[in-house]
Amino acid sequence: MTRTNKLFILIMGAFVAASCGNQNTSVSTDLAIPVSVEDIKPGSIEKTINTTGTLTASKEVTINSEMAGDYHLKTNPRTGKKFALGDLVEKDQVIVEFTDDEYVNGIGIESKKLNLEISEQEFKKQESLFNKGGVTQREYRNSEVSFIDAKYSYERAQIQIEKMRVRAPFKGVITDLPYYTEGTKLTSGQPMLGMMDYSKMQMEVNLPEKYISEVNNNQMVRIMNYTLPNDTLSGNVSQLSPAISTETRTFKGVLTVENPELKLRPGMFAKADIIIARRDSVIVIPKDIIISGQRGKTVFVVDNGTAQEKRITFGYESQDHAEITSGLKYNDRIVIKGFETLRDRSKVKIIK
Repeated sequence: MTRTNKLFILIMGAFVAASCGNQNTSVSTDLAIPVSVEDIKPGSIEKTINTTGTLTASKEVTINSEMAGDYHLKTNPRTGKKFALGDLVEKDQVIVEFTDDEYVNGIGIESKKLNLEISEQEFKKQESLFNKGGVTQREYRNSEVSFIDAKYSYERAQIQIEKMRVRAPFKGVITDLPYYTEGTKLTSGQPMLGMMDYSKMQMEVNLPEKYISEVNNNQMVRIMNYTLPNDTLSGNVSQLSPAISTETRTFKGVLTVENPELKLRPGMFAKADIIIARRDSVIVIPKDIIISGQRGKTVFVVDNGTAQEKRITFGYESQDHAEITSGLKYNDRIVIKGFETLRDRSKVKIIK
């Protein structure tokens, strides 16, 4: 073989080797699995009890008429229209009024008022004379009795007149308003008005026996309803029964829910999270990145371009997150996307 041929073979061998090296590099690069990572920072987590129940108004009333008379539905000053279902009314606001001239005349409230004024003047006169020795104690006491009787008589008349008005007993919302033709004469005992105050609501729940030593009055509660996916309302545990049901092995509790904007409605089915404990400055990760296998529960962290499988143990758990008590440390770069196809020591490429 000539020197020229040897030189050609050496050059070709070097070219092939370089090509193979580039191909290996390309393959190695192609085998790097793209993942997204997140640095572990101190977080907080709560230990909660999840329960459900039906919401009820804190105040509810049905009012019937106390007397007969001609029916008149009043105008709501907020709307300029007759009161209607769903109207917000103030305490003592008149919703319905009855008229009956014969009844009013029979009460004689004006004469009773005048008699009260006369009796009061006479009593004050007799009191002054008694202090000066001008009348006997008996005369003075008789004038006092007359004044008291006149006062009671006038107050009874006022109560009788007041029965002609149906007032809101508290601030709330009209939930029932039976229809009657304006001016129709009604008998007593007819349903007039249904009202609820649900600016604060209650929710009765049954809690598992195992939590009886962990749930206490005034613990914070979060309330959610499926019709309000973006709204969470706050409340607290207001009542707890010390007795456990032998049939269900649960104990009863009552939750109070703040509902100032009236977003929740009486009768709604709601979910409640009772917060029984909280930990701050701990490692918390999403549950959906945790892999369950024969080795237990694991996650992947990235170190120098390599995925490392880490076995972990849990502390507190919420619906979506878990506290990690071993297996991870602060500033570990945990894989949050792309972990499904990883193996321990897999090469990875970090992407956003």
